[in-house]
Amino acid sequence: MTVRVCSSGIFGIEEHAVEVEVDVASNGVPVYETVGLPDTAVRESRQRVRAAIVNTGFRMPRRRTIVNLSPASLRKVGTSYDLPIALGILGASGQITAPKLQQTFVVGELGLSGRLRPVRGALAMLIGARARGVQHAIVPANNAAEADGLDGINIHAAQTLADAVQIVTGGEIPIVCPPSRRQQPCSSPEVDMRDIYGQPLARRALEIAAAGGHNLMLYGPPGVGKSLLARALRDILPPLSRSERLEVSCIHSISGLLRGTGLVQRRPFRSPHHSASVAAIIGGGQGIPSPGEVSLAHRGVLFIDEFPEFPRPIREALRQPLETGAVIVARARRSVRFPARFQLVATMNPCPCGYYGDSSRPSRCTCTDANIQRYRARVSGPMADRFDLRVPCHAVAPDDLLNHACGEPSAMVRARVAAARKLQRQRYDNESCHSNSELSGEQLRAACSLPESSQRVASRMLSRGLSARGFHRILRVARTIADLANCDSVKTHHLAEAFSFRTDM
Repeated sequence: MTVRVCSSGIFGIEEHAVEVEVDVASNGVPVYETVGLPDTAVRESRQRVRAAIVNTGFRMPRRRTIVNLSPASLRKVGTSYDLPIALGILGASGQITAPKLQQTFVVGELGLSGRLRPVRGALAMLIGARARGVQHAIVPANNAAEADGLDGINIHAAQTLADAVQIVTGGEIPIVCPPSRRQQPCSSPEVDMRDIYGQPLARRALEIAAAGGHNLMLYGPPGVGKSLLARALRDILPPLSRSERLEVSCIHSISGLLRGTGLVQRRPFRSPHHSASVAAIIGGGQGIPSPGEVSLAHRGVLFIDEFPEFPRPIREALRQPLETGAVIVARARRSVRFPARFQLVATMNPCPCGYYGDSSRPSRCTCTDANIQRYRARVSGPMADRFDLRVPCHAVAPDDLLNHACGEPSAMVRARVAAARKLQRQRYDNESCHSNSELSGEQLRAACSLPESSQRVASRMLSRGLSARGFHRILRVARTIADLANCDSVKTHHLAEAFSFRTDM
């Protein structure tokens, strides 16, 4: 007898339908085989499935059992096929009667006792199953929270193989209530901007970067608050929209970061160490490609502290995703596209020792001119050109520290940022972009048209050796400054302020 169970697999970030076919022959040598390009984890499911079936009170058939994972041309990876294989064996051997099993989507890893463990990529699999018209799905209980916000498909949570059997045989079906219907607790800012002393220019740049989604470089001597400013950015960004939450959560689910929790509610903030590999930052790796830090930071912030200390291949590899908002990892048989629309915030010192140009400690720098030049040359011209805002950070004045000269709290800044982002959503309602930083081509010309007086200022900018890409980035920043001021058009002073943030590092 042959039984089919609907399941799914993940390649990179793409979901693919997989049909688990189980045939238990009425005669023949009692063997168990798995075919359909299974990897080691799938082949080892034989022992997990056997123990789980026996420990749940059923029996393993002593007949020829063939498990086929279709399509056979797609490599099957991971442990998510354990539960559909077990249910298929029980149905094919006649131990359970489940006429609707073929129309039920099933994923889950089995423990030897029959308990279900969570699997990676459950959210992406559920979205794919819903798109194919599947109405019921069985997932491990720890993956059920990932169904937050998914309409059109009933998610059934199972703790054990016995629970899954009860569901498919028509027993009482526990349908999970999506966590989105429950109150989400408000989290306080990780770093509040009122705790940052001085740095008015950097604070202004941070607000502009948040309002338009612009890349930001902060440079200055150590201890002036560059890292603190960067970490304050996430809490002045607007909250994720419903579609963005699903988009971000799919990536985090595939990376195994959503186990037992609901959808991602806050914008991602990733801060990799300089010892990370190119594959860890960009994505890839051996076997099935996996998302890198740039994709885990999608719709959020990628913070690179001490940017020149990162190896050159990593620094230069960031150039392409900053322009396209995606990473394409090519393999011999196929390639995978990972979304990577993030804000890059980087910090660096002015020299190797860090104290060049520090007015509070003018004699402390011991670097030669050649050392300083080599250090700054680590950030190439094309890479530096991709930072919309390049802002110097100076030592905080003693009076500001002693008198606790605090600035505005993050809540006030976030309100202005949210108002500017609302204007952008309304302006680009029928466009593909989400913020000013994504403008290109006709969109840029329409949103940033300059009056004649501003064109003269722009002409002087271009005469100073500014590249076309640099000029377009200045226009995007000027459009954001105008949005913060609630202006319909870009004025000359908006353009001048945007240009002031393109200082040489």
